[in-house]
Amino acid sequence: MTQIGTPSVPDSAPGNWVDTSAPVWLRPYLRLARADRPIGAWLLLLPCWWSDALARIATGTQSISLWHLLLFAIGAVVMRGAGCAYNDVVDRDVDAKVERTRGRPIPSGQVTAKAALAFAIALSLIGLLVLISFNRFTIAVGIASLALVAIYPFMKRYTYWPQVVLGLTFTWGALVGWAAVIGSLSTAPLLLYAGAVLWVIGYDTIYAHQDAEDDLMAGLKSTALKFGEASPVWVAGFYAGSILLWTASAYLVGASWPTYAALTAVAVHFAWQVATLDIHSAANCLARFRSNRDAGLIFFAGLLIDALM
Repeated sequence: MTQIGTPSVPDSAPGNWVDTSAPVWLRPYLRLARADRPIGAWLLLLPCWWSDALARIATGTQSISLWHLLLFAIGAVVMRGAGCAYNDVVDRDVDAKVERTRGRPIPSGQVTAKAALAFAIALSLIGLLVLISFNRFTIAVGIASLALVAIYPFMKRYTYWPQVVLGLTFTWGALVGWAAVIGSLSTAPLLLYAGAVLWVIGYDTIYAHQDAEDDLMAGLKSTALKFGEASPVWVAGFYAGSILLWTASAYLVGASWPTYAALTAVAVHFAWQVATLDIHSAANCLARFRSNRDAGLIFFAGLLIDALM
């Protein structure tokens, strides 16, 4: 039986709109979709926006499509929600053993696994409607990501590198945005994608340190456990690699100073994250993880100004 009125999970923002304004009966499903924690939708969306703007720099159109940006935003919200619901169905027994996740809708009894799966399918159908608004090549590229989406929740059971699969999955938009504008792929979006994958490995290593002890006890694996006390050094390396790959991608399309200025600011932001990171503080890790939305918006702002020049 579905319960209502249950408090939100620990890592949602206090006083978020789901807890304060959403209909009570809908709250468990909004929590299932992480609507109370929008950072994931931002991190899924930003590579789409980067790629779209990068393609417009490459073509010299001096314009941006607000319609494309809106479609990507809708797609990111619903597909992030679908992915989280699917992930929670797969992880329902594991989540019950982890302090930070045992309050999620399925392990806490707010939503049944069957209802969560139906919810994920419904959101995926909305995502499909968004995808078919683009050209055929973009549709094919988007569908190709589903295999990664399907296998990701199982990776932490078998490898210390589930963050690599998450990176490959979560930044697929770096290919989709370019494809939506140009109708094909080339080296520039592939470099953008590779850099985004490294970015995800870096920030999700930080995120995973919140659960390191519980994961160890549950027999799960992560880069946080793999790197241990050396995690800040590894994160710095991944972030440096992302900056280098993004710079190479920008160079290939003939980007100008706004893009490079933005990348410089992002590099400074990454340096701040690493310099102030405390892997033994869950609050510190969560704050540094969430700050990657700001880093991504800075990069997009540079690309957007560049595209409009």
